[in-house]
Amino acid sequence: MTALTKRLPVIVVAITLALASAADGGAQAGPRSDPGAVRGVEAGPRPDRADAGYDPRGGTCAHRALLFCEDFEHLPTGGASSLAWGVDTRHGTLQVERQRHGKVLRVHTEGNGRAFLRVDDFAAPGNSFWGRLRLRVDAFPTAPDWAHFTLVEATGPGSAEIVRPLGGQWAPPLGGSFWGVGADGGPTGDWTNWRESAPTTADRWQCVEWRWDASDNRIAVWFDGVPRPDLTVTTTAHGGNPVDFVLPRADTVKIGWQLYQAGPTPDHFDLWLDDLALGATRVGCGG
Repeated sequence: MTALTKRLPVIVVAITLALASAADGGAQAGPRSDPGAVRGVEAGPRPDRADAGYDPRGGTCAHRALLFCEDFEHLPTGGASSLAWGVDTRHGTLQVERQRHGKVLRVHTEGNGRAFLRVDDFAAPGNSFWGRLRLRVDAFPTAPDWAHFTLVEATGPGSAEIVRPLGGQWAPPLGGSFWGVGADGGPTGDWTNWRESAPTTADRWQCVEWRWDASDNRIAVWFDGVPRPDLTVTTTAHGGNPVDFVLPRADTVKIGWQLYQAGPTPDHFDLWLDDLALGATRVGCGG
């Protein structure tokens, strides 16, 4: 009993000091990480991507089971190259740039040039797949009349059909450019099924998804998670010649920019791409 009595003051002092230290630590804690931060994303405001087309929790391929994925975070800044994909350019360049949230791919073309990231040896189960990308286009063409542009293109062996799930056209009677699915080279001819209900939006990040469905040769499109049935094309409902539209067995997918007419306005084009993904199931805009 005497020994315990002697130890009580020591125990009380130790507890008092521990409590004081904990209270001081809570008040004196240093900077804490942003709870929304992820790899390649700075803490604080993210004005470059503060819209429906961007979710700060996304932007990584590390934990996704996909047929193809590229978020550019592992690549050095400068000229873009990777063992996972190729490059197809003419009067254009691809550059990895750092923005406030991380890294993106800058696509630059002069005149009617092209600059694409090319996914080769692609194979989707049953020739059906989903695509997703985030994009910001600096400006769309306003000349010449009916200037036509492509951002996504897919081809396959044994077919002359070049399918463009994401593209568009400048329509002078309406004074604007509009999104539309299109194709060229096959029996349906050269067409872009643009819709007045789908105007393009410059200088804003957007998330675009598309569905390539071989069961009825369907291409469907979503913007910022919202379906756009007005842009859907199928075997018999498309913008080309009155014959069946048939999807090739896609083994090459190109993502970037091409304008087909010479002497456009503006005379060059810049866009930024991020979080490219191709999957057997819907990828979505949240990751």
